Amino acid sequence: MIPGMSQAFEDGSRRGRFRWTVCALLFFAATINYVDRQVIGILAPHLQKIFGWSEVQYGYIVTAFQAAYALGLAVFGRLVDRFGTRLGYTVAIIFWSLAAMAHAAARSAVGFGAARFALGLGEAGNFPTAIKATAEWFPKRERALATGIFNAGTNVGAVVAPAVVPWLTIQFGWPAAFLATGAVGFLWIIFWLALYEIPERKRGLDPRELAYIQSDPIEPSTDKIPWLKLLRYKQTWAFVLGKFLTDPIWWFYLYWLAKFLNARFGLTLSGLSLPLIVVYLMTDVGSVGGGWASSHLIKKGRTVNAARKTVMLVCALCVVPVTIAPKSTTVAMAVLLVGLAASAHQAWSANIFTFVSDMFPKRAVGSVTGLGGAAGAAGGMLFSAGAGHIIEKTGSYTILFIIAGSAYLLALLIIQLLAPRLEPADL
Repeated sequence: MIPGMSQAFEDGSRRGRFRWTVCALLFFAATINYVDRQVIGILAPHLQKIFGWSEVQYGYIVTAFQAAYALGLAVFGRLVDRFGTRLGYTVAIIFWSLAAMAHAAARSAVGFGAARFALGLGEAGNFPTAIKATAEWFPKRERALATGIFNAGTNVGAVVAPAVVPWLTIQFGWPAAFLATGAVGFLWIIFWLALYEIPERKRGLDPRELAYIQSDPIEPSTDKIPWLKLLRYKQTWAFVLGKFLTDPIWWFYLYWLAKFLNARFGLTLSGLSLPLIVVYLMTDVGSVGGGWASSHLIKKGRTVNAARKTVMLVCALCVVPVTIAPKSTTVAMAVLLVGLAASAHQAWSANIFTFVSDMFPKRAVGSVTGLGGAAGAAGGMLFSAGAGHIIEKTGSYTILFIIAGSAYLLALLIIQLLAPRLEPADL
């Protein structure tokens, strides 16, 4: 366990620790979310040979998911603020699980694009709901750590997928990979409905833990805030533009890394498993470590602003070496460069997600998270569509990796200009 993290859990256990059970539920939801999301990225070289997709067509298939994801995030964040996390997660995971299974029926680029669009709509519910649940169950001092832990589920999903999907495909055919992974979400729903409720309504919750959860200053109002009003604030744009610039890089790793390794080193379906597993195991360290690092700095007396941005600057610098990945002479070198960059991205994400609850009251968290996620998906949509054309015309990934290596420093500069002190928005 990371030094200092055990103390956080020990201190919390004196007041009760059911909130960490909630964090575990969010962790497994994120795991399932990313398994379902990544199946097509792993199978892309295999499916491309079967159906004859061009690079541009594959780019459009990926773009279909991201277009729906952007739309779904903008809408779902609002719905979660209105109807709550319990119902919101239930609807989201049912929808995306059915969409994931529907890929098994696709037989053309258009069919896969339609299935990806449906999957994007459903999966859009994951992060707005998880961030809102974290704001409901954790005081500010623990939110970055909790976010880092549940966000690590995305990396576990990214590890599980390359370990399981090639085996399922080789043993039972590619449709089985979509059917089996998509069905897991229905098992999670049983535990979610049995265990989750907001703290004020949770039966059996230790009163000391409830008091600890509610130890932040009381918010003066619970009225919902219109989107247009939220867009008036620089704090909203700091989060939105930060996500717009950096989320596409994570999408790039998810959907193009297997194709890059196949093109650069000739790795086939069975040979892709280990490199992808190594990359996403590295991202687990970044996700939890990034959340822990800023929480640790805050406990040491640094301001929230200084703690978050110090960690994010380190992350932005760690991403820069990925620009030379296309020149790698060995698979190991490429995997280490991409793994470091992807790990830094997840540490970055653990902190930028907490910006929302740092600067906005709980009643606006879902909406602002949805707006930022929609911006990130829109950026990913543009990046993926452009990536297909760039690779088709140049036969090279160099331009894409240069963009990936420089996006975070630019994003941090914009965030600093818009929210120099991470001051709360005056709503």
